[in-house]
Amino acid sequence: MDVYEAVDSRRAVRAFSDEPVSTEVLARVLAAATRAPSSGNLQPWHVYVVTGEPLAELKRRATARALAGDPGDAREYPMYPAELTSPYVDRFAAAAAQRYEALGIERDAPDRPMKITALNTQAFGAPVVLFCYLDRTMGPGQWGDAGMHLQTVMLLLRAEGLHSCPQVMWTMYRKTVSQIVGAVDGLSLFCGVAVGFEKEGVPRLRTGRADMTETVTFIGV
Repeated sequence: MDVYEAVDSRRAVRAFSDEPVSTEVLARVLAAATRAPSSGNLQPWHVYVVTGEPLAELKRRATARALAGDPGDAREYPMYPAELTSPYVDRFAAAAAQRYEALGIERDAPDRPMKITALNTQAFGAPVVLFCYLDRTMGPGQWGDAGMHLQTVMLLLRAEGLHSCPQVMWTMYRKTVSQIVGAVDGLSLFCGVAVGFEKEGVPRLRTGRADMTETVTFIGV
C-alpha cells in the first residue's frame, strides 16, 4: 500500500469482525515499527499483544466493572486539558457528535456514558488489543516517541489490510489490564490499540480535519 493511501485510509474503526489476525502478521508489523523515531534511541515503549482467552477474560472483567458503574482507576495522566478552548473544544464537540451518531447512541441518553464505556471495554469486538506502556521515569519527549511508534504501527497495519482504534479508555481500568498482561512494576499504561478486520455492514465514521491553513504556517517560501 502506498504511504499516502495508508495515511488517508487510517481511521479509528469501532466495529471489528471476529476474523482472527495472524500472529505472523502482527510480528511483522511490530518488528518493522521498531524503526519508528525515538529521541536518543531510547525506544521507551513496552508493548503487550493480547488475544484469545486472555483478551476475552480482560473484556469480561473490564465490562463488568463498567456495567457496575465503577468509575475506574485513578488516572495517571489527564486525557485532555482541564479546560479546552476554541478551536479545540469545537473540534472535540463535532467529532463526538459524529461518533455518537455512528454508534447509534443518542447524545442526550441518560445511559450514554455507560453504553460508550461498555463498547470500549469490548474493544469494539476486536480480536487483538495492543497495550503500550512506558516507564514512569520517562517524560513528555518519550511519550511523544510512543505516539510516533503507535502511529507507525497503525500505518503498517493498514498495509496488511487491517484496521485499528487507539483507546486511551483502557487507562481507566489499568489495574485490570496489568493483572492480565503482567506488566512489571514501574510501568505506566499509555493506551490500548484495538486491532482487527473491519466489520462489514456497519456505519463508517470518518471525522473531519481542520484545513491545513489552520495548523500549518510556511515561512521563507
